[in-house]
Amino acid sequence: MRTKKQDNKKPRDEKASKRAARGWRSGSAQEFLGLSDDEAAFIAIRLHLAKAMQNHRKELRLTQAATAKLLASSQSRVAKMEAGDPGVTVDLLIRSLLKLGASPAGIGRALGRVG
Repeated sequence: MRTKKQDNKKPRDEKASKRAARGWRSGSAQEFLGLSDDEAAFIAIRLHLAKAMQNHRKELRLTQAATAKLLASSQSRVAKMEAGDPGVTVDLLIRSLLKLGASPAGIGRALGRVG
């Protein structure tokens, strides 16, 4: 039995066709922002390192504030690191991961997920 909500859903292709007919385009964030493949890869690397930082901190059962203390930084800076803020360098992310005890192999595995 279909619910009313399901009856209102149109196939994705049909919706996309209607949007295209009205002049709308769909695409990737890379296309929208006009990023080169290298720029998109660099952003993906930064985001994977940020996620690795967050995962490692949680594995250690540390708060952002406790992590900041270990890194001689601030909680807000740790939050920015974990969010992939553009003001945080890739170098800082890697150095922080290492200082928290992440292995180079673990960092490599995180980067290996970039695809």
